[in-house]
Amino acid sequence: MAHLTMGSPDLVATATPGSAKRTQRSATLDFERIRAAGFLAPDTQRSQLKEEYRHIKRPLLLNVDGRGATTVERPNLIMVTSARPGEGKTFTACNLALSIASERDRTVLLVDADVIKPSLDRTLGFEAELGLVDYLVNDQLELADVLVDTNVPSLTLLPAGSPYHLSAELLAGERMRKLAAELSGRYADRIVIFDTPPLLMTTEASILASLMGQVLVVVEAERTPQSQVKAALDLLDSNRQIVGFVLNKSHSFFGADSYGYGYGYGYGHDGDEGVAEHKGKHPG
Repeated sequence: MAHLTMGSPDLVATATPGSAKRTQRSATLDFERIRAAGFLAPDTQRSQLKEEYRHIKRPLLLNVDGRGATTVERPNLIMVTSARPGEGKTFTACNLALSIASERDRTVLLVDADVIKPSLDRTLGFEAELGLVDYLVNDQLELADVLVDTNVPSLTLLPAGSPYHLSAELLAGERMRKLAAELSGRYADRIVIFDTPPLLMTTEASILASLMGQVLVVVEAERTPQSQVKAALDLLDSNRQIVGFVLNKSHSFFGADSYGYGYGYGYGHDGDEGVAEHKGKHPG
């Protein structure tokens, strides 16, 4: 199975001094390399992976538009997490962002909020000196200073930035709360996807969850114990958030050679509701 990170850069970051664009940096995605690594390539070719993410994103977008079964504050802030490491959350966050970026009248900001073990730049293959942490630490920085535009017109990236020893306190601070409010309210068409740490590994994940309207929990089939999934759910506020699941690397319905994505929506803390399955042959 392919891993979530790529061995060599597949994006070339370039500075754009004097540009009239809202960001100071840009990066060019290499679609062929992204596809070869098992990710969703933003092109005109049809694929099973694209079809699966159409199933996954649709209820999320309905909630953003206020047409879901439940309404919440900040539905356009979507957190992608897992109970523990290695379940495919970054793979899911990147593919979800690329899929939503293909929608008409939508823009996507993909945020690497896993500030302890950031991987967005490594996964997509670009270098970024500044990011979320730098913006939160330095109030002289503007958001445009840390954003990275891409050659997917509707997709912008926000890297994690520099390491910081008090990252939990930083994410719990007033500047982060103001940033979440700004990201949610500034652009009506913007979907903000946060790739965050696993819920059971750090306090940073539950702090970030408190700022989100929707939470997507990636669960690795046949590996993650139900007790860990329930423990992760206990860290979320299902009364204020909409919680969904992606079942990753599922073999049960399609045989040993298949990997499946499932989507379970409104899954409660009692664990009674099932998860739908979608067939696919791609890594998690």
